[in-house]
Amino acid sequence: MVVLDCFTYAGHRKNLEPVLTATNFSLESVDLRDAEAVIRTVSEGDFDGVLHLAAESHVDRSISNPAAFVETNVLGTFNLLEACRQAWAGDWSNKRFVHVSTDEVFGSLGPTGFFTEDSNYAPNSPYSASKAGADHLVRAYHRTYGFPAIITNCSNNFGPYQHPEKLIPLTIQRAANLEQIPVYGDGKNVRDWLYVKDHVRALWLALKKGKVGDSYNIGGGSECPNIKIVEAICDLVDERLGRAKGAARGVIEFVKDRAGHDFRYAIDSKKIQEELNWKVSNTFETDLKQTVDWYLDSQSWVNSILEENE
Repeated sequence: MVVLDCFTYAGHRKNLEPVLTATNFSLESVDLRDAEAVIRTVSEGDFDGVLHLAAESHVDRSISNPAAFVETNVLGTFNLLEACRQAWAGDWSNKRFVHVSTDEVFGSLGPTGFFTEDSNYAPNSPYSASKAGADHLVRAYHRTYGFPAIITNCSNNFGPYQHPEKLIPLTIQRAANLEQIPVYGDGKNVRDWLYVKDHVRALWLALKKGKVGDSYNIGGGSECPNIKIVEAICDLVDERLGRAKGAARGVIEFVKDRAGHDFRYAIDSKKIQEELNWKVSNTFETDLKQTVDWYLDSQSWVNSILEENE
């Protein structure tokens, strides 16, 4: 296995320490925006399968710096597609390219309904627009060249090692320190949460058993308004730290809503469940508690990440 990473602010070598010494693992510091480096690495690697997870993914950052998202998510995807197309030279037998995308490409849902693999694309942020552009490139390569691509669209991920700028780890850290916990608007925006280990299993199944040319929606089936997530985390942190219930809730602060903030995402995962025999392993409540425990037990990691980003 070869991992390509250019280690932006969100990438950290320490996250890979458990596997760095494995005999079947190697790490290449390659930026997907560098076409020559990507072509060289792919041609030398003789890969049968590619899992393309590299992306700029924080919506707030896409609003303040959209260029970085277009360069990485669109141009980077193009470079990787071209590198694989050249290296595989039209021999697609036993080759797989899994492009990992997001439910945000489908836009915003009302109070009912679910995104399916046939949902129309309607991105509402520079981030989701850049991911939609990448999806369209991947689909076009399959239709034009017969390229062996599969697309997955997932809901919001959470779990260990997620960057502390994301909602769940941010809330855990702020609640632990009784610092302001910002919540956009009235906090009623709804997200579907997917535990990272369940997502990894789904991606592996897509790589090994997915139908070339198809897409698979991957959701946790755990819809929840943002404010309810924040309140649940506050209560778990208070309990874990032996504080009176309600202490952390006292630092919640509603702030001006994010520009173009989608109201609700919800995924219908029936296709991957039925075709690839995938399902989530635990309840959302169990996975959230494990995540809170991990971050509270990993404060040295969290603080090192925060210090690097200062």
